Amino acid sequence: MNVQFKKGVLELCVLVLTAKQDRYGYELVASISEKFHISEGTVYPLLRRLTQEGFFTTYLAESQEGPPRKYYQLTNRGRQYMNDLVLEWRIFNRGVNEIIEEGLGYDKA
Repeated sequence: MNVQFKKGVLELCVLVLTAKQDRYGYELVASISEKFHISEGTVYPLLRRLTQEGFFTTYLAESQEGPPRKYYQLTNRGRQYMNDLVLEWRIFNRGVNEIIEEGLGYDKA
């Protein structure tokens, strides 16, 4: 998959995956990698930046499988930002799909 496509949607994916439950970094990598390949090293700088910008808070929780895990919790500000990005994505996605349909002759005209 095109690297630029992945970079463009990674932030949105991370935010949306934390909307219903707090997640730790590797859990996010694994969830996203089920849909498209990403390297672990791309998610942690993004999480750090989103936390610094006030979209996440973090906390440590004990793990039965090793050391404590750092969980990321979406803040109210982060939830609003996520909602804005989802709306922008839907508009963008619809526009791109319309262009593809028009360009490839799939339109219903």
